[in-house]
Formats: sequence, structure tokens, C-alpha cells
Amino acid sequence: MIETTGEDRRFPPALADVAEVEFDYDDGEGVDFEPYGAFGPAEETTDWLRHWTGNHDLDGAAYLVFGQDGSGGHAALWQVRPGRPPAEQPVVFLGSEGERGVVAGNLSDFLWVLADGVGPLEVVEFAQFEGRPDPALAALAERHATTPRRTAREIVAEAQAEFPAFSDDIDALCR
Repeated sequence: MIETTGEDRRFPPALADVAEVEFDYDDGEGVDFEPYGAFGPAEETTDWLRHWTGNHDLDGAAYLVFGQDGSGGHAALWQVRPGRPPAEQPVVFLGSEGERGVVAGNLSDFLWVLADGVGPLEVVEFAQFEGRPDPALAALAERHATTPRRTAREIVAEAQAEFPAFSDDIDALCR
């Protein structure tokens, strides 16, 4: 069951800084990520989630969308930890072709994933993702992160172990 934490839609300062970064796709060798400067509107998230799942009874309150890949897949904070602010929620990716997965356990860890040169699509799409560490994103993570630096692989494995049923939960929503 997917729970929401209510109406806290304040955009974290760390994401505002990420939105200022231009990610280099580098013909498929870089990071395919286009961050937003604010959370996507709740109505658009609901509309997108309904179409993505085929379930028109859903609302999108459980997802605060903050970016996308080039094909329209969405990176979001999954509001699954009741009473906790958006920055403490896990980061997930829901791809345009049904790909989905947990990327990081919280926003802080997501910053370290980006610093390692890996985006949300790459985590979910490629089991053997390899990044190119980015010094500018590492500096951004050092300014905002509240968790220790670890490799993207360590962060992703930890988050996926914490939320092993994410994909099954999404399947249960689909019609």
C-alpha cells in the first residue's frame, strides 16, 4: 500500500541547486536527466500516473516529480515514510516504457548517486551502470548531503534492499 505524507510540496534547496546543473547525455554515455526547478504540478502527476498505470482511480499524491529523462520517464520522491519531509523520502524512477525502481533511500543519497555520475534512468535501466564522477555535482552533494559519501552502487543496493516490494506495489496499481 502506498501512503502519502500530506501536502508538503516545498522544493528542497538541494533540488533547486540540482536544477541549475546541465546534465550531459553525451550520446548515451552520460546522464539522461532533466531536473525541474519545482515539483511537477499535483494534477499533472495524477494524470500521468493514471495513464501510466491504466488505473484512473489513483491520485499522484505519493509522488513528487522533480525531473525526467529524454523519453519522459519521471524521477520522483516517493512519499512512503509517513510524517517525514520530502527530502527524507526515497527517490524512485518510473520510466516511459514501464521501467521502475528505487534509486536512493533519500534525497541526500541521491545527490551522491549524481556525484558518482549516474542518473535515475541509468540506475533502473542498466544493472551494470557505470558513471563518470562529476566534481561539480560532488561539490553540490558536499554542500547539501546529510549522509556520508558512498558509491552509487552501495546507495542503490541499500535503497533497493529497504524497499524490495516497490515494483510489486506498482504492479498492484496497474490495470
